[in-house]
Amino acid sequence: MLERSPNGRIVAALRRAVPTVDVDLKSARDGVVELAVGATTIRARWVERGWPREVRAALASPLGTDILVAPGMSPGAREAARAAGVGWADETGAAEIAVGSLVVVRDGAPPARRVVPRSWTPAALSVAEALLVGVRASVSAVVAATGLSVGASTSALRFLTEEGLLVADAARGRNSARRVGDPDLLLSAYAGAVADAKPVWGLRLGVLWRAPVEDAVAVGRRWEAHGRGWAATGALAAAVLAPVQTEIAPLVLYVVAGSVSDLHVAAAEASLLEIDGGRLLLRAFASPATARLSTRPDGGLSCAPWPRVFADLRAAGVRGEDAAEHLRERMLAPATPRGGR
Repeated sequence: MLERSPNGRIVAALRRAVPTVDVDLKSARDGVVELAVGATTIRARWVERGWPREVRAALASPLGTDILVAPGMSPGAREAARAAGVGWADETGAAEIAVGSLVVVRDGAPPARRVVPRSWTPAALSVAEALLVGVRASVSAVVAATGLSVGASTSALRFLTEEGLLVADAARGRNSARRVGDPDLLLSAYAGAVADAKPVWGLRLGVLWRAPVEDAVAVGRRWEAHGRGWAATGALAAAVLAPVQTEIAPLVLYVVAGSVSDLHVAAAEASLLEIDGGRLLLRAFASPATARLSTRPDGGLSCAPWPRVFADLRAAGVRGEDAAEHLRERMLAPATPRGGR
């Protein structure tokens, strides 16, 4: 079935980007597809997710490539391709191609909002977060780490196994315990589900923070005095977990809040005023489990679990994508799982 293969998707994406010109597959070798686009021959390569690091990896191949094609090219991936002088196209119809006499610049259709599969419940997202931070893939360990019920933990682990994100070395016996087969694959699936999920409601608050990490800690202490949990995410958390950016923006904090009105109460507890366009975005934790998995790596700033920080960074534009990739590389280094069997 060529249509469903990467080669077929490359052809379909080029036909969408250049609808008035014939696009035909000439040959395919070692991941590089040679296409006849009208009178121009183009060498294209498929990248699975359209993330910056995939673009950089594809460009490192000794086989020459004129364009890269993906389901959707992220802003950071587009910038990486432009910097290398390579064109790109994606399945929305968007493209930037300049090969020989062929020049194409198209915005494409706005990406349709995908519906998150029912199985990617808040519990499944929470369990994925737990596994990525090192919790063992057992019901007892997940329950202890997240506070989820046995039933919710069992269902989430079953779903992740059915999705091929957890594996076991044997069907039964001492080697039958599940484990994360490919952390990068799990992270990608998790981040995609977070991006497609309904946004968590939030408030824009006015702050004049000159030292964002220290100022966030000071605000967090006010919430702690009221018994309210909190954590930084995005660039603010990345400044502690995996520093790379000189400017810490945007500023995003999570707090434990059960409703929009409770979020207003949390703002008042910290003496923060709601202002349109305010620098600080205050959001409710997506789930109680995310709050439980938050840590204080530097002893001061409470940080959301790093997979959530990664997903939030990816939503923050090109600079956020670069910071997300740096965080992924830092956090996916080999580590010993924590939690009981």
